[in-house]
Amino acid sequence: MNNIALGRYVPLDSKIHKMDPRFKMVAMIILMIAIFNVNNAAGSIFMFVILGAAILASKLTFKFILKSMKPMMFMLIFLFILNMFAIREGYVLVSIFGWNIYSGAIFSTLFIVSRLIQMIMVTTLLTATTQPLELTLGIEDLLSPLRRIKVPAHEIAMMISIVLRYIPTLIEDTQRIMNAQASRGVDLDEGSLKEKITGIVSMISPLFMMSYMRAEDLADAMEARGYYPGKTRTRYKQLEVKPSDWMFIVLSIAILIATIMIGRI
Repeated sequence: MNNIALGRYVPLDSKIHKMDPRFKMVAMIILMIAIFNVNNAAGSIFMFVILGAAILASKLTFKFILKSMKPMMFMLIFLFILNMFAIREGYVLVSIFGWNIYSGAIFSTLFIVSRLIQMIMVTTLLTATTQPLELTLGIEDLLSPLRRIKVPAHEIAMMISIVLRYIPTLIEDTQRIMNAQASRGVDLDEGSLKEKITGIVSMISPLFMMSYMRAEDLADAMEARGYYPGKTRTRYKQLEVKPSDWMFIVLSIAILIATIMIGRI
């Protein structure tokens, strides 16, 4: 769990880092729609090429993106195995202990896994190129029209940004607890299934307590700095829209249209 990249901001000098966070989030939504709109191998390859170019443009490394997928790797493998045995389309490729694996299951599973990987790449690009404060301001501005129906836009934006900020911290706390348990003789890598389950259960209580104490410290710090929910707040940093931000939205829409056209081929 060391060096987890999920939810971590990387301070680099790139055009994507300098973009308005509101436009980056809108572009992310458009790209998500494009990912779900892909329905063939050509469209999936096209999206990987586009996202790879975006990673290079942001000056991030592919190694960093792979690190962000580590927490989701177990789910991807589990989903891959489950779908291979659950989907019964096409012709039988191989039979394992009486279970038939069909050709359609392989292609459908690869397609679903590739879509999830693309979603992780998009969200990692957003969090790695946007500071937590800018993310909060961007979410608040996008939700500001909902204030007319009494939706607490600022509080929702604050909660989302805190969640994203504390994902790496929660993972580090988990690693620290695992090391402490290992020093006491708990082996989570080897041993019987019952021993592994017992070791995992023994981690839940200290992890919950550490998270609760961090939340309490954060609440005290915010209260000491005069934060009060529902009150009108001023901003030290103002978001400014540049022509390049609009060009990025136009490019995102063009990618969405391209995926629709590729899907009709």
